[in-house]
Amino acid sequence: MSTRIVIVEVKESALKHGYTTADIRHAIENAIHIHYLDGMDMIIGPALNGELLEIGINNTQAHVLRAMRARPKYLRKLLGMQTKSCCHHSL
Repeated sequence: MSTRIVIVEVKESALKHGYTTADIRHAIENAIHIHYLDGMDMIIGPALNGELLEIGINNTQAHVLRAMRARPKYLRKLLGMQTKSCCHHSL
């Protein structure tokens, strides 16, 4: 299954942590995972420099409201998912 995200607008609030619109778009276009929340989708993806970002998108209007360094709670969920799916190999 493929998910396509179309961004209408990057709000000023998304730029307050110092990331650029190019960083935000790069993180979205190269998303590692999407957490679907009530009213907002949280996308985890890399900025242009490779730093993992947490991008908050209002899922009714496709506005980017938040862009910040990915918080540990989302990274733990991501790592937990990868661990469960990748560590069943026999040695």
